[in-house]
Amino acid sequence: MPDVNGSLSGSKSANVGLLILRVGIGAVFVVHGVPKLLGGPAKWEELGGAMGVFGITFAPVFWGLMCAIAEAVGGLALVLGLLVRPFAIMMCITMVVATALLISLDKGWGMVAHPLSLGIVFLALAFTGGGRLALGTLVTPLAGRWYR
Repeated sequence: MPDVNGSLSGSKSANVGLLILRVGIGAVFVVHGVPKLLGGPAKWEELGGAMGVFGITFAPVFWGLMCAIAEAVGGLALVLGLLVRPFAIMMCITMVVATALLISLDKGWGMVAHPLSLGIVFLALAFTGGGRLALGTLVTPLAGRWYR
């Protein structure tokens, strides 16, 4: 049942669903992102080169590091339910870049569908937040904040 703001945040099943989604996708991204984060500047430069699809060719190491942080730290944030919205936005942007890169390389729908689908998941989490079953609800400075 939606609350007075039209939100399902009070629904037990909606919150359990968000918990399952956050923990499942977050864990996958921790495993996927940590090797990128630990890969160092050479790996970050390779990842950051994907920004070239948008004509952004400066600072590839920076962009690659941002990708690695979004995936590894963002995945952990989703698992814990802390700062879900900001990290979901970062992860969505990462998936937009990955989708655009695969399209530019003419990789076909089978390859493009994966980051596109995950981008949609992260976009949804940016709107819903982590739900009530998240550590962000227990941290007083975060409780009730949009970025929780």
